[in-house]
Amino acid sequence: MTVTLKIEKNVYGGDGLGRLGDGRVCFVPGAFAGETVRAEITEQKKRYVRARLAEIVEASPDRREPGATVPGMVYAGVSYEAEVRMKCEQLANFLQKAAPGAPRPTAFAAPAPLRYRNKVVYHTERRDGAWALGYRAEPEHRVVDMPQDPLACPEINAELPNVRAGVFALLTQGAKAVRQRARAADNVTVRWTPIDGVTWWLGEPPRGLELHETTDGRRFRVAAGGFYQVNPPVADALAKAVREAYAAGAAEAPHILDLYCGVGVFGLACLAGGTAAEAPRLVGVESDRGAVACAKRNAAALRVAANFFCERVGASLGRMKAGPQHTVIADPPRGGMEPNVPGWLAARPARRLLYVSCDPATLARDLAALAKAYEVRDVRLFDMFPRTARFETLVTLERRGPA
Repeated sequence: MTVTLKIEKNVYGGDGLGRLGDGRVCFVPGAFAGETVRAEITEQKKRYVRARLAEIVEASPDRREPGATVPGMVYAGVSYEAEVRMKCEQLANFLQKAAPGAPRPTAFAAPAPLRYRNKVVYHTERRDGAWALGYRAEPEHRVVDMPQDPLACPEINAELPNVRAGVFALLTQGAKAVRQRARAADNVTVRWTPIDGVTWWLGEPPRGLELHETTDGRRFRVAAGGFYQVNPPVADALAKAVREAYAAGAAEAPHILDLYCGVGVFGLACLAGGTAAEAPRLVGVESDRGAVACAKRNAAALRVAANFFCERVGASLGRMKAGPQHTVIADPPRGGMEPNVPGWLAARPARRLLYVSCDPATLARDLAALAKAYEVRDVRLFDMFPRTARFETLVTLERRGPA
C-alpha cells in the first residue's frame, strides 16, 4: 500500500514523521521535515506504521545531495544547519515532557560534519567468495564494504588501505587456528591520536595497551579498549562547558562526586591547575577497571588529589557522600543511570548536578525523577556525531530551595 503524506518533523533516530488519514503516525526513513512524499507501508501497528520512501513529491529546501554515505548517516541528505536544528527540536521535546519549564537547548555544532571520527569499529563478512570490511547495514545486518569512510578522520582514511590488507591477511593466510580466531573476532577497531598515530586491532585490544588523548588542553591516558569521545573538537567544547559550569558554582559547591567517571576527564578538567589553599575533594566512581587505573594515573600527572573507585555506581551509593558543598557530575552510558541512582541523588542535599548524556530518551527518564528536587538551569546540545542520529547533551541542574 502506497500513501502520500506531509512530513511534519524528524524524530530522534532521524525518521520523518507524517500522519495518515486515520490519524496514525507514519515513520519514513530518508524523508525530512516540510516534504511531501509518497511512501510504501512496510509495517502496520495499532497506533503507528512504518514506510519506505518511494518518491519525493515536494522536496525540502534543506535537502542536499548526500554524497558518499555509510550505514547510520540518517542526515546525509539534508543540510548540516537543518540537522542541528532538528536535533535541538528533538531534545526540546524530550525535555518538555520530563522537566516542564526547562530552557530551550543551545547547540554547539561540529566544526567538521564529515571526517571527524578518531575511532571506528568495523565488521568483517565473507560474501560471494570475497571478504568485506565495513559497517553493518540495517535491517539485514550485512556488512557494507568500505575502502574509504566519510565519517573517519583523514589520518584513519589514509591508513585504511593498510588496515584492510592486514585484516584480510589474518582472515585468509597463515595457520588454520590463526584464521579461525580472526574470523571469530568479527570486529576491527581503528583509533587515531596525534601522539600514538593510527592503531588497530582485531577483536579484543592487546592487553595493557594504552593510548594518549588530549582534551581541553590536557593529556589523558585511556585504555585502548575503553570509552573516549570520538570527535576531538566537540569533546573539547563539552569538557570546557563542564569545567565552566562547575566554576560558576565552585564557591558554594567545590567538592566533586564524579559518577560514571571513565578515565576522569570531567572531574580532572574542573580541578587541574587549581591554586586554592584547601583543594576541593574529587571522588570518582567507575565500573571499568582499566578506566579507573588510567584515571588514577591521569590525576597524578595533572597533580590533582583524587580518589577513584572501581565499583558500579548503583551498588556503592551507601558509601558515597553528596552534601551541600558537592557538585555531582554524571556521565552514564547510553542506558542512563541505574534505576536507584536518580532517586538517591534527589534525596541528597548536593547543590548542583551536571548531567552529560548521549541519549535523550534515558536523559529524560532520569530528569523526570531528578526534577522533583532539582531545577534545570541550562541545556546544551553538542553535536558529537554529525550526520548520524546521535548527539551529546549537558544539563546543569541546581537544587530547589536551600541545600
